[in-house]
Amino acid sequence: MKDQLWRWSSLERKCLFLLQQANTTPPSLLQIHAFILRNALETNLNLLTKFITTCSSSSPSHLIKHARRVFDRQPNKHDTFLCNAMIRAHIPQFAESFALYRDLRQDKGFEPDRYTFTALAKSCGLGGARSEGEEIHGHAVKTGLCLDLYVSTSLVDMYVKFGTMGCARKVFDEMTERNIVSWTALVCGYARTGDMGSARRLFDEMPERDSAAFNALIDGYVKLGEMGSARSLFDEMRDRNVVTWTSMIHGYCHRGDVGAAKSLFDSMPKKNLISWNVMIGGYCQNKRPHEAVRLFHEMQSTASLEPDAVTVVSILPAIADLGALDLGHWVHEFVQRKKLDRLTNICTALVDMYAKCGEIKKAKRLFDEIPEKETASWNALINGFAVNGYGKEALEVFLEMQREKFKPNNITFVGVLSACNHCGLVEEGKFWFSKMENFGLIPQIEHYGCMVDLLGRAGCLEEAEKLIKSMPYDVNGIILSSFLFACGYCEDVTRANKTLEQAVKLEPWNYGNYVMLRNLYARNRRWSDADNIKSSMRKNQADKEVGYSVIEVDGRIKQFVAGDRMYTSSEAIHLTLLQSWKHMMGQVPCSMAKV
Repeated sequence: MKDQLWRWSSLERKCLFLLQQANTTPPSLLQIHAFILRNALETNLNLLTKFITTCSSSSPSHLIKHARRVFDRQPNKHDTFLCNAMIRAHIPQFAESFALYRDLRQDKGFEPDRYTFTALAKSCGLGGARSEGEEIHGHAVKTGLCLDLYVSTSLVDMYVKFGTMGCARKVFDEMTERNIVSWTALVCGYARTGDMGSARRLFDEMPERDSAAFNALIDGYVKLGEMGSARSLFDEMRDRNVVTWTSMIHGYCHRGDVGAAKSLFDSMPKKNLISWNVMIGGYCQNKRPHEAVRLFHEMQSTASLEPDAVTVVSILPAIADLGALDLGHWVHEFVQRKKLDRLTNICTALVDMYAKCGEIKKAKRLFDEIPEKETASWNALINGFAVNGYGKEALEVFLEMQREKFKPNNITFVGVLSACNHCGLVEEGKFWFSKMENFGLIPQIEHYGCMVDLLGRAGCLEEAEKLIKSMPYDVNGIILSSFLFACGYCEDVTRANKTLEQAVKLEPWNYGNYVMLRNLYARNRRWSDADNIKSSMRKNQADKEVGYSVIEVDGRIKQFVAGDRMYTSSEAIHLTLLQSWKHMMGQVPCSMAKV
């Protein structure tokens, strides 16, 4: 095209210049096409090819359809350069690209080249069109282009996307020439399928390695939880990029090693929004809401980044756990401002947040406004009513969910049984627990835990004990603690003592279990047994967790630990509390109670 450019007219050059502008908008593209038609420039195939390429790079799909209409009106469609441009435009829709290729093959003047097959292989790989991809491979063999470096590499990548590693390896082994892309494509394939042995052997054989190969292998190890192998590669890697660091951070968070994740996060030379989201989400997943909110504030104050949908979904659970309603309101307003409230997962997270912050009416109002509800949306509202003590309302929502033809899942029934538990609806709980199999669900240990707690709170200890023994699961510490507290409430010392013996084997560090039985012994004046419990606590190093409270002031979370006098405003706070207490006791007038 450059060789012919000097022969172009001034109008053709002007048109090409306009098409090459980076800020070409859809309306301006249509104006350029009108300019081409008005000046009879459509016979210039190079110019027309550039027009089709520019249309395909624009986001609106109607421009690609417009480009296709322009292409179909061409009397001579045998120009390979022009045809390849149209095939590439259809890459995201493999059916269109493959149908066009089949039509073009009917034209005896059309001769596919390497670019034709690389585009088609990419299209089939993205669309998961295995049979069409194999047909393309066959055509490449017939034309002899299968030996071309770029064609064979695209075929390897195509089979990798299909997950057929045997075919990918066969094409790779038959290649007469390979480049770093060929090697990396196959390494990525093995890593994605979890065959890290083959991935590592191929990686070690690579004549040269780039960051993509390292990242593929690190990501594979991370997904398998092999952080030692991942860290070894990370340390060996010279040119680390944001993907490398973020993958490692995600791996450590998933394994529960938030400290190692934060250490890497702080060491990152450059962070992007995904990095921040992964670290914030990691804190939430590991029940560290304070750190999640703190990092969210840090991102807003130090990074020139704006939260996206993933950030919002990541931070809302932390806000819910802390009851930070002011921050929750700010996030909700941000969501509305950025039109993110059209996304169901964000609306569901907002419903959950408001419910857990005690704003159940607002949660219900927001739920009613969700345009396209999902099962998770119903679950959030059911659980919200449950945790706020509205058991009957939770069951009403559950019935409405069934009327609306939404299928309940295991999480739904945890919410339903929790609602029955919070409100003492024993018969309703038994009924819905027995009906789980009607919905194609097998009760999990969480459901048994809810039922044991429900029966225990109702004083049905014998029935709860039978349920524990009949469970198809090994009893866990949560269920034993729940039953132990029920025994304490019912003053059943024999069962409580027996249950504590089991609980200590599973959770010797659980302070609450010991305290419950010790208090039970004390109420029955069994002082010697109470002292024995204290001895067991010391022996098993069961230390009491430090109590703390959390308040929100001006959108910031403040945590106060019991007995802590090191807080900056500790003296003023204690003085204020003292004055308030004196005021309530009528010892000082109202005006003097202010500090």
